[in-house]
Amino acid sequence: MPLLVEGRRVRLPQSAGDLVRAHPPLEERARLLRGQSVQQVGPQGLLYVQQRELAVTSPKDGSISILGSDDATTCHIVVLRHTGNGATCLTHCDGTDTRAEVPLIMSSIKAFSDHTQCGRLEVHLVGGFSDNRQLSQKLTHQLLSEFDRQAEDVHLVTLCVTELNDREENENHFPVIHGIAVNIKTAEIYRASFPDRGLEEELRAARALTGGPMISIYDAKTEQLRIGPYSWMPFPHVDFWLQQDDKQILENLSTSPLAEPPHFVEHIRSTLMFLKKHPSPTSALFPGNKALLYKKNEGGLWEKISSPGS
Repeated sequence: MPLLVEGRRVRLPQSAGDLVRAHPPLEERARLLRGQSVQQVGPQGLLYVQQRELAVTSPKDGSISILGSDDATTCHIVVLRHTGNGATCLTHCDGTDTRAEVPLIMSSIKAFSDHTQCGRLEVHLVGGFSDNRQLSQKLTHQLLSEFDRQAEDVHLVTLCVTELNDREENENHFPVIHGIAVNIKTAEIYRASFPDRGLEEELRAARALTGGPMISIYDAKTEQLRIGPYSWMPFPHVDFWLQQDDKQILENLSTSPLAEPPHFVEHIRSTLMFLKKHPSPTSALFPGNKALLYKKNEGGLWEKISSPGS
């Protein structure tokens, strides 16, 4: 069955703007979300999700109470939730392979589901803006189309994307919302920023910059963050890129140079430096070619634990 709004099948293709105008509750929800102030989310109980990462858990989780992601410009943050058991998946999609990613999101939630359980699947899409290259518009269309192709009914509850998440300043366009968080216990979704982006930030960013696909980073059964082991090819011309000024990095390594957050170039430089130091992942990064495992301690912060069998 297809993508539904208010119990009716969504007519596709159509723009996000046309879609919400046909469904006033969607338009009102987007307006309310845009109007929120941004909440700073601390590290306690937080699982931060980077680009091309996916995390899923449920209210039974004793370690994680909040999933979140930010720095979305043309990217979209997707939240899929089962209203019966509260299983919630958050992912940061950049349009690399939406056709493969949406079934991955769906199957991650299904892993928690009992088929006899009451409830429905609800999806929330946030991010993007009216960018010159229309990358946001393309990603919005891809996500709506792929959710519409799924066998299960998926109810579209929040649509704050592309032209619905756009503001104009001096004839340039910018996203209104860059980041969101979802409270696993209450299902509240709100605008958020994250001073602490979690563990192994450069390692995880290196995987994405070198073209790694969407992956799940959290095992809700063991309540462990699992990083790697990853593999990648040496980043082409890394020395050349490290010699470039900020303007060149912005213009060539961003999908939306004018809309990036202030720390974007610094983040790219540190990731490139990491890739120069580690042209391909080795035992230095993943001892014994095993995942790096972390678990929340009693204070709600990540702590490294021994790899299985080590």
